[in-house]
Amino acid sequence: MKSIRTDIGYQECINVACRARFDVAEPLFECPTCGDLLDVRYDWSQAVLPKRLNDFEAKWAVPGDPLAFSGVWQYHELLPFAPPQNVITVGEGKTVFQQADRVAPYARMNVGRLFLQYEGMNPSGSFKDNGMTAAFTHAHLVGATRAVCASTGNTSASVAMYAAVDGRIPAIVLVGSGKIAYGKLAQALDYGVRVVEVEGDFDTCMRRVKEVAKELGIYLMNSLNPFRLEGQKTIMYRVIEGLLWDVPEWVVVPGGNLGNSSAFGKAFQELREMGLISRLPRLAVIVAEGADTLYRIVNQERLAWNDGRVDDARIAAFYDQMDAENRRAKTVASAIEINRPVNLKKCLRSLEWTGGLVEKVSDQEILDAKARIGAGGFGCEPASAATVAGVRKLRDAGVIDADDRVVCVLTGHPLKDPNITVAYHTLDDEVIAEKYGAYGFTKAPHANRPVRVADDLDAIVAAIQA
Repeated sequence: MKSIRTDIGYQECINVACRARFDVAEPLFECPTCGDLLDVRYDWSQAVLPKRLNDFEAKWAVPGDPLAFSGVWQYHELLPFAPPQNVITVGEGKTVFQQADRVAPYARMNVGRLFLQYEGMNPSGSFKDNGMTAAFTHAHLVGATRAVCASTGNTSASVAMYAAVDGRIPAIVLVGSGKIAYGKLAQALDYGVRVVEVEGDFDTCMRRVKEVAKELGIYLMNSLNPFRLEGQKTIMYRVIEGLLWDVPEWVVVPGGNLGNSSAFGKAFQELREMGLISRLPRLAVIVAEGADTLYRIVNQERLAWNDGRVDDARIAAFYDQMDAENRRAKTVASAIEINRPVNLKKCLRSLEWTGGLVEKVSDQEILDAKARIGAGGFGCEPASAATVAGVRKLRDAGVIDADDRVVCVLTGHPLKDPNITVAYHTLDDEVIAEKYGAYGFTKAPHANRPVRVADDLDAIVAAIQA
């Protein structure tokens, strides 16, 4: 493919009553006109596009090209908001697409029909790197001098890594005090960014980081930033590549701040607009029972994108009631422990585009699924396992067919949150119930408990042969 033009992009408000447009070189994270979310949009008629998706295979033959080496920027033609010389990459997106035959029976799927898109293979250990390479690229494009984010952990680790590798844009991360897994906090500290622990949870940090970014003029790295989602679109391009450029029946993703579900719907809708695919997969967003805002809004309040005419007043009323009841997110899956997802409306749009749905699973179901995923050869952080738990539940309900091709996105590496993994496999059920019962996690039926023996050869041999 030829070099692409880089002057075809613009930012557009998603509010159909506004639709204000802005240049890609403006560091905007909310519409200055109405305050709604922004999209990155392109005039595809002016772009140099592949005739077929498998044209991207030609890039495999040019490993010396940093754009071809990145699993994000090898699809530069499909996110052409920045010229190649602006791209900041560490080779992110070289992830694993696995046919998960050992996990399929647990999910009630036929062998050969369940697939895991394992984003824990990214340099910082989570899917966030897909978005952060795009956000840092845009930050350079607009001349940013500092970056900031709020985080449950993975965002802070990714921001910290890119800030350290790039060296030109120092970063600050806001985390809730006691609300971040040590595996993730360790990364942020080790990479040298300024870590600010705020008394409160992620929603508190998200509210404050928006204020900080506006008051100090710091570039915001959360998924409120539409350029983050441009990078995250490429996860779905790699899924299609893994299926030999075909589209699955289902894509299943955890629901936290709803950046991935928003990006995935946009990715498929754009591919259909370009004529590169003929249909969209159905999207299933799986949330934790203890952080079920999206589930309540979609399945109980019956709120929808409604072709862009979202009922903002009802959403506001829902949040007011949530505050009045002092309902806070609470789940061992800390990456999705979020009450007020900033990309709610974009997620509703993705659900409408794909005929998607929302399901919720308990922490017990999440951790049981996590144990089975690990036994199948690919460990993951708890939030990731919500996907397989969700497939199992949707299979039992007859929503997903056993012969559908189902892709579960595993968003993070198992060492992101090792404490809960060790607890699952080493603690007795009584201790688990006492320590984690408030989360609904009370037992470990799939535990791989270590065998303790004396320093005695016969005892060791007996343990090995038992």
